[in-house]
Amino acid sequence: MEKSRRNFIKSTSAFALGLSAFPSFVSAAQMGSQNDIVNMGVIGCNGMGWSNISSHLKMNNIRVIGLCDVDDSVLERRKADYKKLRENTPTTYKDYRKLLENKDIDAVVIGTPDHWHCKIMVDALEAGKHVYVEKPLANSVEECYIMEAAARKYNKQVVQVGQWQRSGTHYEKAIDIVRSGQLGNIRLVKVWAYQGWMKPVPVQPDSAAPAGVDYDMWLGPAPKRAFNPNRFHFNFRWYWDYAGGLMTDWGVHEIDIALFAMQARAPKSVMAAGGKLAYPDDASETPDTLQAVFEYDKFNMLWEHATGIDNGNYGRNEGIAFIGNNGTLVLNRGGFEVIVEDEQVDGQRHTLMAEIAAEKTQGNYLDFHTRNFIESIQKNDPSNAKCTPFTGSVAAINAHMGNVAFKTGRKVYWDNEKKNFGNDKEANALIKATYHNGWAKPKV
Repeated sequence: MEKSRRNFIKSTSAFALGLSAFPSFVSAAQMGSQNDIVNMGVIGCNGMGWSNISSHLKMNNIRVIGLCDVDDSVLERRKADYKKLRENTPTTYKDYRKLLENKDIDAVVIGTPDHWHCKIMVDALEAGKHVYVEKPLANSVEECYIMEAAARKYNKQVVQVGQWQRSGTHYEKAIDIVRSGQLGNIRLVKVWAYQGWMKPVPVQPDSAAPAGVDYDMWLGPAPKRAFNPNRFHFNFRWYWDYAGGLMTDWGVHEIDIALFAMQARAPKSVMAAGGKLAYPDDASETPDTLQAVFEYDKFNMLWEHATGIDNGNYGRNEGIAFIGNNGTLVLNRGGFEVIVEDEQVDGQRHTLMAEIAAEKTQGNYLDFHTRNFIESIQKNDPSNAKCTPFTGSVAAINAHMGNVAFKTGRKVYWDNEKKNFGNDKEANALIKATYHNGWAKPKV
């Protein structure tokens, strides 16, 4: 007879104890059996929500019993997709609050647009669920702090943020090298995303929402606007009401690793410049070209992104470069390499550090990340999660700061004690979250 996850944790079975010792090379399929089920719900099933739950379903002990989406066509498609993987039929919902009322659901995946992350995560924790929330953590600096407060209050539940590079083995090795001092004094860190696949978003007229779509629920706390197909599903990323463009979409992945390796959290100042320089007349709002400079105590970090171009720094379309006096470590999803500096001494060339062998990606890091989430639940240890809200918020907050600097058009200065931009009223207004349509900002 299948036991619920709560009963399983209470029983502290030998399986749970053994699982905590599983090394990273154990396959996800070996984690759990059909007798030790984690019942899950998915809120936002179209894109990353489904990618995330598909990764979870590679583990034998995962079962989805609730699917929630505002679009009936998405729900029907995902029901069919799920039927290929499991025998049970999930209950479907269009209002996430109804899904959270299901006492049999142990954990939820939140794959909604960014403007929903904060409200749904707080409500899920209040309902007693563990949470896997897609990145970026939130759509504003203020919401990041609200989500941190919720994680502190509901500290028995596991929260994993979907910045899955944290679970990558070659990323871990690269971070160790950066922290070892071998690269010498690191004064500059570059982070970038050049996205050649991104073409202009064609201008389309407003229209009625498609049949079967609860558009009011999709908008939720975002400003009331007429339905436009450009703002719906994937392209929500390029509109300020719901997201922060490439700065938060890709930026959180790269900034997360950069600041974690450098053991930094908050900048002293940020300035940014860019705009819609590639596609000035397309329908998107967020900049297609952006450079932002973040000043920390001992180094600067340069973010840059460009759409329609793949040839980024060091011949990579995305990545991080830790530039030290002795060498530069260049890191991205494909692996890393170290470019060693040398100097002329007595007519001979001498390297300034020992050569370090390049590394390539080793395995599916999203699978490692979802496995870590389930393992943390089974250990009953929220601190075991690779990317909690306390770490996920660092990348999200810094990325939002880059957008604040871009919107103000000038250098902004962060007061880390007050968690704001000091006396800069315009910048401080941009870190706030404003909820609309009768939805209330979570209070923790």
